[in-house]
Amino acid sequence: MTGILEGKNILVAGVTMDSSIGFSVAKVAQEQGATVLISNFGRALGITRRIAGRLPAPAPVLELDVTDAEHLRRLPELVGEHVPTLDGVVHSIAYGNPETVLGGHFLTAPYDDVAQAVQVSAYSLASLTQACLPLMSPGGSIVGLTFDATVAWPAYDWMGVAKAGLESCSRYLARDLGPQGIRVNLVSAGPLKTLAAKAIPGFEELEANWDSRAPLGWDNTDQDPTARAVVALLSDFFPATTGEIVHVDGGYHAMGA
Repeated sequence: MTGILEGKNILVAGVTMDSSIGFSVAKVAQEQGATVLISNFGRALGITRRIAGRLPAPAPVLELDVTDAEHLRRLPELVGEHVPTLDGVVHSIAYGNPETVLGGHFLTAPYDDVAQAVQVSAYSLASLTQACLPLMSPGGSIVGLTFDATVAWPAYDWMGVAKAGLESCSRYLARDLGPQGIRVNLVSAGPLKTLAAKAIPGFEELEANWDSRAPLGWDNTDQDPTARAVVALLSDFFPATTGEIVHVDGGYHAMGA
């Protein structure tokens, strides 16, 4: 059976551990026929290279720091060493200093740390997209990952503000890239036990009642449902959907109590 990403080239930016959403996206994308490239930078790059071996098929690992203008400038060249074009880009990138912008420090967080969180977690969707545009053609798809920014969460603090910026950024990108035939959407996942989640002080409080309130239930160790939604949005099965946020949270977002 042919997969829904058969013949497509996909970049998954921001893969560290095999417990990350990005890794699961790369895995499902390969299972659905895509040629996948993954990226990371700095000290984490070595970890990414090791865990890439756990994917179903070999995946080139690119060095990409989305806050480094030179890395973004040379990205098309690095991608071009492996594939001639990109059909999809996954933004699986977020960072906020857990000691200052998360865990109950909303009123005391220094601006420099807030600015870093916004640059890495929100602005980078635009900068990564701009870097990849020369490789993309009509029918392409950009998909990012968010955590519902319409409400205030325990412990999430300035990362919640950064995610609100990410969600707004995706809508403006959808507006500007629609005429080029490129879609931009987000997937809002429920809380998952990823490396990033473990770094959030008080994360357990945030996820404590999720399973009991989500009508479908919620397994916070299973990244596969989120990965499948991302892959679906990368495919040709959503040709007229852009600027959308698809919730993969067991239905929690729709419940009042």
